[in-house]
Amino acid sequence: MNAHAIAVDPHSPENFIAISQDIPEPGEYDLLVEVKAISVNPVDTKVHAGLRQNGLQQPRILGWDASGIVLKTGRAVNNIQVGDEVWYAGDITRAGSNSTHQLIDSRIVARKPVSLDWAAAAALPLTALTAWEGLFEHLKIQHASEEKTLLIIGGAGGVGSLAISLAALRSPVHIIATASQPESAEWCRQRGAHRVVDYRNLVEELEKEGIRQVDYIFCLNDTDGHWESISKLIAPLGQICTIVENKKPLDQTALKLKSAALHWEFMFTRSMFTTPDIAVQGDILHEIAQLVDAGKLQGTASATLHGLTVETLKQAHDKVLEGHMRGKVVIAL
Repeated sequence: MNAHAIAVDPHSPENFIAISQDIPEPGEYDLLVEVKAISVNPVDTKVHAGLRQNGLQQPRILGWDASGIVLKTGRAVNNIQVGDEVWYAGDITRAGSNSTHQLIDSRIVARKPVSLDWAAAAALPLTALTAWEGLFEHLKIQHASEEKTLLIIGGAGGVGSLAISLAALRSPVHIIATASQPESAEWCRQRGAHRVVDYRNLVEELEKEGIRQVDYIFCLNDTDGHWESISKLIAPLGQICTIVENKKPLDQTALKLKSAALHWEFMFTRSMFTTPDIAVQGDILHEIAQLVDAGKLQGTASATLHGLTVETLKQAHDKVLEGHMRGKVVIAL
């Protein structure tokens, strides 16, 4: 039996191709997972764009979010067993989840919520981890008082949806989210945003609400485009976290004068560098699963495709590239 996968075509990197390969054997800390569902994130499209520009020598399997069943475990695995139903956000340095079988480090894996089906579970890990790390490890909003304000730029997307919900659950801060469409604004309110403003003319929109500065800013799209507004809005001694790389230098003058801090959040850092605390990601996913099963955290899957094919993967990438997704697009295998 071989693994079926959809990979980037090395001869035509703008395209995907179906490939078949041997099912791999797990390493020391690995799990061999039979993948049941995947979801597509902006990072998938960004890596694909990079491959189109820089080329590649052999097929590259993308995809990181997944849910599935453990078939085998490595000799050092002690937290997961064969037969467990798991979820994870993957490792950008390894073959991805757009495959029927995948190897994944057990330390960044947890048992999936029992209340979610495969597709709904696959929608959450990467965005939930990104939101959690940004909010609680970098911004540390769990220590904020109720008079503090948090601005989430990009509230209706995959990370934004979870960031709003997690902030509402674990912090008393006043949550302001950005959205441009009425449906997106309502999506944000349903998840716990106290206010929703249009991201265009952000400073002016907040001034209409009587808000001239905010204590925390979580930027989830277009750091370059929002940087001037971020610099104006951040309060003295404020905290900024962004997940989007800048393409041009960011003027730090206002931040220095305000003694404001800028944090970068990259969900793959722990797995990429095998940091001493790599297992924290498995712990976070365990906590998130408990919140989901307790009915305190909603799923974010908003579109589900069926069957892992070149066509469904391209369709999922196209939906993400449109830039107006509410929640996540999922492929059920």
